[in-house]
Amino acid sequence: MDNLCCFSSVYSQLVGGSSGSGKGRSQQGSIKYGYVLVKGKANHPMEDYHVAKFVQHHGRELGLFAIYDGHLGDTVPAYLQKHLFSNILKEEEFWTNPSRSISKAYERTDQAILSHSPDLGRGGSTAVNAILINGRKLWVANVGDSRAVLSKRGVAMQMTTDHEPNTERGSIEDRGGFVSNMPGDVARVNGQLAVSRAFGDKNLKSHLSSDPDIKDANIDQDTELLILASDGLWKVMANQEAVDIARKIKDPQKAAKQLATEALNRESKDDISCIVVRFRGVVFTEKAVWRRMSWWALSVAINNVYVW
Repeated sequence: MDNLCCFSSVYSQLVGGSSGSGKGRSQQGSIKYGYVLVKGKANHPMEDYHVAKFVQHHGRELGLFAIYDGHLGDTVPAYLQKHLFSNILKEEEFWTNPSRSISKAYERTDQAILSHSPDLGRGGSTAVNAILINGRKLWVANVGDSRAVLSKRGVAMQMTTDHEPNTERGSIEDRGGFVSNMPGDVARVNGQLAVSRAFGDKNLKSHLSSDPDIKDANIDQDTELLILASDGLWKVMANQEAVDIARKIKDPQKAAKQLATEALNRESKDDISCIVVRFRGVVFTEKAVWRRMSWWALSVAINNVYVW
């Protein structure tokens, strides 16, 4: 199981701490990942959990990446970290119908959480899961506002849907709930929860959904990186901004740290969890482009000399 983290000093732990960051690579080393987790300024323990690893499963290599952003405690995200991926891979149809298997596993996992609610408390969690199969096929699922963004040729592509109360007001009201901006100025289900889909939340579950949105993508030569992060990042940063920052940094762990640092500089107050998966080693900085152009010009000049 991957490291969990709780920080007492946000910036110092981001820079110098080891328990809140890490990295790894696929078996062949062609795909690398890095992650960082930073406790926010709220007066409660860290509630973000993550998964980032490569495993061998039925003769295939799977990259498993996830962010679980908890609320009202950390028991539900901790449960998801331990069980959700295993529940997905236990589905008999996973290799023939991944989308259906992911949906069924989300439902069954949520039911298990609700049935253990006295032990897990009254809290809940968002989730974003990414499954990379043999480095070629990517499946992404989410509930809540944790997000996954893919970069192809430098263009940000959001792979998830932000499940917000205002956008799903109709379904919430159909279930007998309501959406209110009181207290505060954020739309909340029954004035309590700022997402319309989540795991757990037994007291609100009759008005909530845990049905995931699911997308897939082929990983080709144009695919550069994948970013998964909790809303501590996305509240202060647009998708394209995150891609522009991450693709300039070759080391994905350093890229994840830079994204978290930038979020802190923009005064993000929430827990920040970020995973960067790099599919290609090319870093498209202006300096690197000019260096390539200079070598190309030199080779042309040398060739012209030999021709003469």
